[in-house]
Amino acid sequence: MNTPMVTTTRGPVRGERRNDGSIRFLGIPYARPPVGDLRFAAPVPPEPWSEPLDATAYGPTAQRRPFAEVTTIPEPSVPGAGVLNLNVFTPDTAPEAGLPVLVWIHGGGYVAGSAASPWYDGASFNRDGVVLVSLGYRLGIEGFLHLQDAPDNRGVLDWIAALEWVRDNIARFGGDPAKVTVAGQSAGGGAVQTLLAVPAARGLFRGALSVSGAVMRPDGPEVARAAARLFTARTGVPATAAALRDLGDDELLDLQERMGAPGPDRAGLPPLLSLAPFADGRLIPEPVLAALTDGEAGADVPLMLGFTAHEFNGVPAPAPEPVGPPVPVLIGALGLDAARIDAFTAAYAAGDRDRLFGQALTDATFRAPSLAVADARAARERPTWLYQFAWESPVAGMAFHCLDLPYAFDLLDAEGVAAAAGDAPPRALADAMHRAWVAFVRDQDPGDPWPPYTAGDRATMIWDTVPRVERDPLRQVRELWLD
Repeated sequence: MNTPMVTTTRGPVRGERRNDGSIRFLGIPYARPPVGDLRFAAPVPPEPWSEPLDATAYGPTAQRRPFAEVTTIPEPSVPGAGVLNLNVFTPDTAPEAGLPVLVWIHGGGYVAGSAASPWYDGASFNRDGVVLVSLGYRLGIEGFLHLQDAPDNRGVLDWIAALEWVRDNIARFGGDPAKVTVAGQSAGGGAVQTLLAVPAARGLFRGALSVSGAVMRPDGPEVARAAARLFTARTGVPATAAALRDLGDDELLDLQERMGAPGPDRAGLPPLLSLAPFADGRLIPEPVLAALTDGEAGADVPLMLGFTAHEFNGVPAPAPEPVGPPVPVLIGALGLDAARIDAFTAAYAAGDRDRLFGQALTDATFRAPSLAVADARAARERPTWLYQFAWESPVAGMAFHCLDLPYAFDLLDAEGVAAAAGDAPPRALADAMHRAWVAFVRDQDPGDPWPPYTAGDRATMIWDTVPRVERDPLRQVRELWLD
């Protein structure tokens, strides 16, 4: 087989032709390595090169330590400085094919995750005529800590730089730059919602797909400044690029872990995602959820969004009294008043302490915010499709965080899937879910039998062994958390 070669705007890249009829190009730099003076700077285009770049192995990842103990998804950590790279999976077709493009942003709480995961392989999308691009970006302190002498939201700037690379180069790989859908899960789903609220990203994608999207709340500049003060108070290191620029990866990660530890000095900070995109008043003009629910952000962009039924239900509650607070106090800290706490515990009376806390965390972090976005868009007749992934893995007895991804990517045979979904995951569910994703990327509509989410009937796709559409199945979530 001849070796596939594509010349990008910066230089030629050599890819790998695969037995399934697809081609992949891995580790293509879309910006210079963020080291030295560039470590906390806005991304800078890579230097041009003339000799073919070997793009047959994944490039370096910003995740520097394996996180296999705490994540369902296999997330390799690849060493190296050039973490601002991306991967292109494309059908073996002519460059002028003009295919739709799915740009994938990985999750990991904005502090972890890897674009090199086998769960993000684009082969199944290529089979169905879609080009897939997955990208890496700066994480944690390097990507999101507010620093006095550096641009804010550097990770967001990385996403935009990668999307600009797609705009300028994807036609050479068989994609159409006018048919880009941006998608991601967890922090990646939050990235999608954030990009909808970023004026600088307008025109870089036509559709959006937010999977279990999570954004910092509250997320104004005062919260970012408070997080920077916490960092300095706990570590003794000034929150400046000058003080951090020359630290080694392990040193910086140690500081990050000290910043993220629980403690009473975290008062005023979000319980989750203290290092995440925030409304800085410039790149992100206003809080993301406010922009999506009260403003005009993403008004003309078709949006598919949803979550699993039990995202964080497996997260154990803090130790009970006298060591830790009672469940009502824990739930109250997530935003419910006393009356609604009683209603919540009554609604989930079958749950033990951990399940109650986990369901509250699921609702507060994922289900209620996404439902608020869907309701607000429906009220303004903006094209929106809402889903809940409800199929329960026999391994854990619930539909937990990340479980939906092998179905959407149609990769049930990938590494680690059996450990999460059991030995006989329903392939018909993967067929249906993947088909809907392909249709959305191709047509900006997932197609029958899934109608748009409207204020009239709130039609919601329930992904289960037998997928079905239900009318307003999340009413209880709305009444408890939003009304």
